[in-house]
Amino acid sequence: MVLGLRQFTERVGDGAGEPVLDADNGEEIMHLQPGVAVVLGNRAPESPGTLYISTKQVVWLSDVDRTKGYAVDFLSLSLHAVSRDPEAYPSPCLYTQIETEADEDESEGSDSETSDALDLSKISEMRLVPSDPSQLDTLFDVFCECAELNPEPLDGPEEEHNWVFSADQMEDEAAEEDVHFAQNPTNSIGHSNGDHDLARTVLELQINDQRFEDAEEMEHDRDSDSGHH
Repeated sequence: MVLGLRQFTERVGDGAGEPVLDADNGEEIMHLQPGVAVVLGNRAPESPGTLYISTKQVVWLSDVDRTKGYAVDFLSLSLHAVSRDPEAYPSPCLYTQIETEADEDESEGSDSETSDALDLSKISEMRLVPSDPSQLDTLFDVFCECAELNPEPLDGPEEEHNWVFSADQMEDEAAEEDVHFAQNPTNSIGHSNGDHDLARTVLELQINDQRFEDAEEMEHDRDSDSGHH
């Protein structure tokens, strides 16, 4: 996957055409919005075009120039938000931040956004300005839905939550849980931050149950010994 914004010229059909998608891998259009201007960085708005939001990427195609178009994968979008503040931008828009391969060189990136020579690899901000501002909330919702379809890839193998614990694991976890719950006495199954904390909480209850049963057995053994004497 190429990080950042890129040129997109693959179209099919007559007129302005439509973007060519990766249908073999299940990519499909989620929303189409005509009459959308695109603003790259601090540059002037491009002439209005059509916005295509697919399950994998955002594609903007010019309505007047078939050779002009831009695309960015959802995995490269680090933020999207509706902006209606005229001090932030004169027109209501959907503001996006784009992860690029040149993020570490901020000064060079800012020069690229304002210079005549457009280097898409350094564009870190994009605004989508619909001619009908009432469509902004719809666009935002579609962006959210598609972002959920494209979660950040994990660096290593995904960890599966193991709800079966060996006796040794329970003893090791018990020592850690004594400290954890002393620092977080209000932690409970009804209030957890993710499955891992929930699993640890359930484990703590299991450990406490086991300790309670062990205590009962020890008490029973002492009573039995007393009876023999």
